[in-house]
Amino acid sequence: MITVQQAHEIIRTATVTGLQTESVPLHELTGRVIAEQIRAEFPMPRFTNAAMDGFAVMRDDLGDASEDRPTRLPVTQKIPAGSSCSTHLASRSCAMIMTGAPVPPGADTVVPFEETSGFGQTEVEFYRVPKRGANIRHTGEEVDAGTVIVELGTRVTPAEVAILAAFDRASLPAYRIPNVALLTVGDELRMPGEAAAPLSIFNSNLPMLDACVRACGARVSAALQLPDDRNLIRQALEASLEHADMLVTAGGISTGAYDFVQETLTGLGIRQGFWKVAQKPGKPLYFGTAPSGSLVFSLPGNPVSALACFLEYCSPALSRLQGIEPQPKVEAWLETPFPSDPKRHRFLFGRIRTEGGRLLCSVSSKTESHMLTAAGGSNCIVESPPVPEHLPAGRLVTCAPLPWTLQAC
Repeated sequence: MITVQQAHEIIRTATVTGLQTESVPLHELTGRVIAEQIRAEFPMPRFTNAAMDGFAVMRDDLGDASEDRPTRLPVTQKIPAGSSCSTHLASRSCAMIMTGAPVPPGADTVVPFEETSGFGQTEVEFYRVPKRGANIRHTGEEVDAGTVIVELGTRVTPAEVAILAAFDRASLPAYRIPNVALLTVGDELRMPGEAAAPLSIFNSNLPMLDACVRACGARVSAALQLPDDRNLIRQALEASLEHADMLVTAGGISTGAYDFVQETLTGLGIRQGFWKVAQKPGKPLYFGTAPSGSLVFSLPGNPVSALACFLEYCSPALSRLQGIEPQPKVEAWLETPFPSDPKRHRFLFGRIRTEGGRLLCSVSSKTESHMLTAAGGSNCIVESPPVPEHLPAGRLVTCAPLPWTLQAC
């Protein structure tokens, strides 16, 4: 049996950082991870332009204009957005200009139309004198050509989509989305909606793992519920490994009379990385690698154990397959006691919150591995290394925010 730290190191060593890359059109990039550093091919703004609808002027021509004693200037140009403008603004004149339109040579200020007598006149009265350069966006004032606008390894949000579109990027290289095959095992299991005998158990693991994979930005390539049948398990595992970057099973991994998963994986050439981790919940955790390089995780059948193991081990591996490092864990102050274990690393679902500039956390009162409702309403996993006594409130502990709570923020 190995430690949690040793398990992480074995998985990290076996996991590539970023799968193959592919060109992805802009409208499909949200949620994908960029596989190269993106630089601006031109400055932003591309040309000096008006920040407001109004009139381009030479500020000195306004004199001491006020509402009581306005300055009058003739309109010699009209410059809508999208038009070119090369005509020099004559002294003692103004140009009607729209937001985003190029500022004419010679003009050094734009006066908003609200501070004038308005549009539709051959001469305009100016009631205020703004600062020189007011309401003008200068070439490159936001971004110079050659500046990095999206870093390598960025997971794209709508903000990056807008930035990339503004810099004329119609498609970009992104890391391929990992394909994850899911298999749950057990004669006693029935899928929600199926007819079930009184002693059957509804399968929560398969829908839960499916949701976890999607929350981590990966793709579910197969989701199968199997009976405790050695031949069917072998067929399903073999077929799943043909196209999966990661295979995740739940149940059938221990050493019981009907637990066939581990022996079947060995028969399929899976190289075992470890079997059993000194942790609670989730001690019977298996990890291995296929000859193809696919990662194989076999999780315990208890739902809380399966969920905790997926979040602690599978989720970071999926991040790395997509070319990014896992979200770092944080430290928070316990508000409730933590029932630690003297021999095993302990994981419990809980909630973190901020108060008075400090990060606080509380743990669920439901601590057994079959108590799935402990995860409901949680936004983190709280952990403790093996210690002889329970941790009292007021101690500093490590917390891992859940992937879906990070997405919601």
